[in-house]
Amino acid sequence: MSQEKLAELCDLHPVYIGQLERGEKNASLESIMHICRGLDISPSLLFEELERSTNDTPAQKAYELLMELPLEKQEILLELLHKAVELI
Repeated sequence: MSQEKLAELCDLHPVYIGQLERGEKNASLESIMHICRGLDISPSLLFEELERSTNDTPAQKAYELLMELPLEKQEILLELLHKAVELI
């Protein structure tokens, strides 16, 4: 979607949308609400997607995998990780 189209949907100025995209401006709460209404999404969904896209590090992926396991297996993997770190 173009900046112009997003600006139109959200009732915001295209220049402002460009500044947000480039990190030159921080969005106000009011602007965030305009964006959410324009995209027909909830603020929680917007931030969930932002968090997901910024937390895609190897450590985050490992954490997510680890949290799927029972506590006993988490402890075993933690011991293995400590030993692996010592070897590096």
